[in-house]
Amino acid sequence: MVHSSSQGSGTLSSDTLQGHQADASGSRGMFARLSLMMLLEFIVFGSWFATLGLVLATNHLPTIIGTAYSLGAFAAIISPIFLGAIGDRFFASQKVLGVAHLLGGALMFLLPDVIHAGHGTLTLVLIFVYMLCFQPTLGLSNAITFRHMPKAFPYTRVFATLGWVIAGLAVGSMGLSASTGVFTVAGVVSLVLGVYSFTLPSTPPPARGLAFSIGDLFGVKSLVLFRNRNFAILITCAFLTSISLGVYNSFASPYLSVLGIGNVAGVLAIGQASEVIFIASVPFVLDAIGMKWALLVGMAMWGVRFVMFVIAAKHLVWVAIFGVALHGICNDFFLILSAIYIDRVAPARMKAQAQSWLIIAISGFGAAAGSLISGAIYGVTVAQHPEAGAAGWAPVWLVPIIAAVITATLWITCFRDTRGDTRGEAATPAG
Repeated sequence: MVHSSSQGSGTLSSDTLQGHQADASGSRGMFARLSLMMLLEFIVFGSWFATLGLVLATNHLPTIIGTAYSLGAFAAIISPIFLGAIGDRFFASQKVLGVAHLLGGALMFLLPDVIHAGHGTLTLVLIFVYMLCFQPTLGLSNAITFRHMPKAFPYTRVFATLGWVIAGLAVGSMGLSASTGVFTVAGVVSLVLGVYSFTLPSTPPPARGLAFSIGDLFGVKSLVLFRNRNFAILITCAFLTSISLGVYNSFASPYLSVLGIGNVAGVLAIGQASEVIFIASVPFVLDAIGMKWALLVGMAMWGVRFVMFVIAAKHLVWVAIFGVALHGICNDFFLILSAIYIDRVAPARMKAQAQSWLIIAISGFGAAAGSLISGAIYGVTVAQHPEAGAAGWAPVWLVPIIAAVITATLWITCFRDTRGDTRGEAATPAG
């Protein structure tokens, strides 16, 4: 009897061990699938977005650079709100992701001929429609990862940065930084990701069956968050800081080309690669100086990098490259820390809506303002006097430098660094 019991116990242990091995294997497989999704998502984005300004300038459409980037920002305001609200109730996330990338890929293939023909207006229309398709996929890829492997999100997000770096290096090494060939690369990878998305784990709509109201669609109930002083200051500073982001996205690539850099996409990829280093330093910096001052570093460094761009005009190209390399600290100590802070202070019932306000302020209104303002200045300075060379770009860079000074002043004087915020205690909106 004892022997029989022992055999039974041994069999159970073996089954349990096999079960754990299967679970581990399944987890590794899921991580690999989601990481590949993130990698492809940002290869699509990084292959054309970083050098769009250079492509347009090279193909005799420099005056629409600011408008092109601002349309992408407006798409970030419009499409995630509507498509996100509908998708949450009616469609599985992986299917929406797949359809969006298939449509986006088809639009990418149309852009080279339109740009070569000099049709500026049609180029802007195609870019806007494409971004209406693409912008929601950034949130969808995050949602799919959070649904299936929430604890692994920071690690899968590293593959997003890696995807951007691979795209930049590939485009640069192929000599496509200033070519409409970037759209062909993006189109091919977009179609691949579109097909691959349908193989991702099923992610049903989380709000299926719930009532659909106009108020929920526009996030009216979440406006109470702005009664929290710190939340309101953070969103305001996020808007001001992302003006610098809009300027950088629009004009960094053509400026690097004016400085004489050939592999512009490869140089811009240095900035993305630096994110990996600074992401690792975030916990140590928070412990050392706290949330308020860590966020201040991220906001202020946007101004510092554009001061370096001004200095680089004095035949100091390496200073501009160093400014590009600051992208990691500018992005991580601003975007990531802002998201972490909002998750700490927002009530549980409004965490998702609170994060949406951050995205709308950064990728939407702030980026649009930066692109439009810098585009207007570019049009009356650099575009009118190209003979001035790199020195003629100083008025464009003054926009983000001034924005950084205003942001830092507002942040230091108005943001209250409370114990509850730094320790991550939930804070309800208060007057």
